[in-house]
Amino acid sequence: MSPMRLIILAVAAGAAIVAALLVRNMSAQSSDPNLNGDPLVVERVIEVSEVKVLVAAADLRIGSLITPEDLRWEDWPEKSLHIGYFTEVDTPTAIEDLVGSVVRISLYEDEPILPQKLVMKGETGFMAALIKPGMRAISVEISPETASAGFILPDDRVDVILTYEVESNDGQMISQQPVTRTIIENARVLAIDQIFGEVDGAPALTGSTATLELEPLQTELLAHAGRMGMLSLSLRSVADADQNDGTTLAYTDLLKGGGKGNNGITIYRNGTAGPGGS
Repeated sequence: MSPMRLIILAVAAGAAIVAALLVRNMSAQSSDPNLNGDPLVVERVIEVSEVKVLVAAADLRIGSLITPEDLRWEDWPEKSLHIGYFTEVDTPTAIEDLVGSVVRISLYEDEPILPQKLVMKGETGFMAALIKPGMRAISVEISPETASAGFILPDDRVDVILTYEVESNDGQMISQQPVTRTIIENARVLAIDQIFGEVDGAPALTGSTATLELEPLQTELLAHAGRMGMLSLSLRSVADADQNDGTTLAYTDLLKGGGKGNNGITIYRNGTAGPGGS
């Protein structure tokens, strides 16, 4: 075969190979959906956790008393699960168990509940966690007769009434006459006999002591009044709780001699109150 024929055959073979490659590439491109205008779908696997974690249903301030409405179960990624979280699988009664606890550290909505941020019922420091900053807790002896027949419960608002005797002089003889006055208004009840809210699932209706939340000077007034006579608690309406922005009012003039003479003694002459004497 002549050299010229060999060259022609080689060129033809090369052209055939190039044509075959071009046809294959064009066929592959025509099968690509993106080149035909179809949307590109990127599949991504996302973990869908079935673990439910107990979270705060709303912002909770320090000292807040936990209610069932303050907590709820929320889906939480299993990989982000903290060992201290309450889960529905491990602690299904967590909401019921935590009701009545007190917030030690502020909680925010959707924040998982941690035991370290609460003071559980019965724990040391429970009462201290109930008290607002700057306030004090002081107890007063009560009975059903002096505490609205026992219907006063924690977080109620009460007035404190003092009944004591003063000397009365009608010009012929000196006698003792009872005097009654309200010395504290709108005081918050922290506890009744250290029973917080319920006893065996029922409201606590009786007790021998009530613990009130007062300012430091108001606690002195209550202690002083307890030595002067009998103290009674008058239950206030819920509608009155925000009176004076919820501030507790106290008439501390008793600490300075009652504001009516010396040592808080009022002298009655002919049935009329007059200035006190020694």
